Amino acid sequence: MDGNTGEIVHADGRVELADASVLLGSALYNEDLAPVPVARRTWTTYNYAALWISMAHCIPTYMLASGLMNSGMNWKQALFTILLGNTIVLVPILLNSHPGTKYGIPFPVFARAAYGTAGSNLPALMRALVACGWFGIQAWIGGEALYTFFTAVFPGWPTLLGAGFSGHTTTEWLSFLMFWGLNIFVIYRGMDVLRKVENWAAPYVLVVTLVLLVWAVREAKGIGPLLAQPGKFRTFSEFFPVFIPSLTAMIGFWATLSLNMPDFTRFGRSQREQVLGQVVALPTTMFVFAAMGVLITSASAIIFGEAIWDPVKLVGKFTNPLVVAIAMFSVVVATLAVNIAANVVSPANDFANLLPRHISFKTGGLITGLIGIAMQPWRLLADPKGYIFTWLLGYSGGLGSIAGVLIADYWIVRKTKLDLKSLYLPNGAYGGWNPAAVVATFAGCALAWGGLVVPVLKPLYDYAWFVGFFAAGGLYALLMQVRPLEPPAG
Repeated sequence: MDGNTGEIVHADGRVELADASVLLGSALYNEDLAPVPVARRTWTTYNYAALWISMAHCIPTYMLASGLMNSGMNWKQALFTILLGNTIVLVPILLNSHPGTKYGIPFPVFARAAYGTAGSNLPALMRALVACGWFGIQAWIGGEALYTFFTAVFPGWPTLLGAGFSGHTTTEWLSFLMFWGLNIFVIYRGMDVLRKVENWAAPYVLVVTLVLLVWAVREAKGIGPLLAQPGKFRTFSEFFPVFIPSLTAMIGFWATLSLNMPDFTRFGRSQREQVLGQVVALPTTMFVFAAMGVLITSASAIIFGEAIWDPVKLVGKFTNPLVVAIAMFSVVVATLAVNIAANVVSPANDFANLLPRHISFKTGGLITGLIGIAMQPWRLLADPKGYIFTWLLGYSGGLGSIAGVLIADYWIVRKTKLDLKSLYLPNGAYGGWNPAAVVATFAGCALAWGGLVVPVLKPLYDYAWFVGFFAAGGLYALLMQVRPLEPPAG
């Protein structure tokens, strides 16, 4: 134990406070944001692998290759882009996972080291708003699954409550709100329930998708015409201008988790276990599940005369209510698992970080859900190209800038050493705001997004995540060379 800091440093490098009660009076502390005691850090390699498998087994992953193939890629190019993007984003994910396991702290508390105890709200709220959009997208997909299920069981369901509005029937809106409410219910039950859901959802969804794949290939008597399509790019010079923004968008798919993995790794039993679980599960699952989507969709072109990328609509073609019920239950489970893990845990903590004394994790989850509705996810999903090249590509630049600052601060400036107690004290070693972090973040965002308004900078927008990450991280490290660094106490 370090008597000056009140920290207990364990042999494996994990750190905890000897007495967390000293923080109870701090305005920056609540039980949801508190460092997890080592005794409660129980997540294993399987828990992290199951987390990623269940998050990757979602409808947007299944449909990911469709947007790339619509842009002119063949299936091999699309799957290669997906695999490479997820391998690249694994690097910042693992770098930002380390402080979670070492100190037991969630993402917004970790961000206090780089941005200051008040300044941490800048990256936290930027991350939270993206998550709210994703929450809405997944809730809409889950609502579609419920709608399809109800329609199979009750054929009159679509017209039961009238024509509705905005191109959707009243029962479509009702199904959406029912699934939305299910998400909020699970959040109010707590993180341990989430861990249990992820553990059994991961293998279950994989098995059901495999069954669907076997059925599709057998019915089509082959794997169909999509795999025979050559793509429209005959030379590398034609392929490259589409490949780069597509790769950036693939990185953007999990750019959110590259920031807030401490929200999960704070429960990790060891650094080795959280690293192994993530390395084994993320790139492989994204590749395999997207490949399943390509194969099933290709077979559907033979079976139904059209390529159906949306598995909810594909299952809706079946007439056996039992088959539809089982398939839609699988979609609901998959969507629920990814939505809560990827899109609620982080913003709930982020909103709690804004006003720790007044906003709990549960309240933060409710706020996430309400903003998710306000962002109108049905519009985001209306256009596959807009989904990839506007939504994913656009926000990746901002999140890349934050990732660059966090990684430069933790690994280069502070060399993984944090003052755990000061992260919860308004007048501690980290101060209220760190101007260097704010300037670096805005500079990275400006360069990444500049192509939207300045034509000459358009190539930078295609590389949005990379530009934001390296520009912000490099500038931050440079600025911190000239700014006196308060050393951790002791």
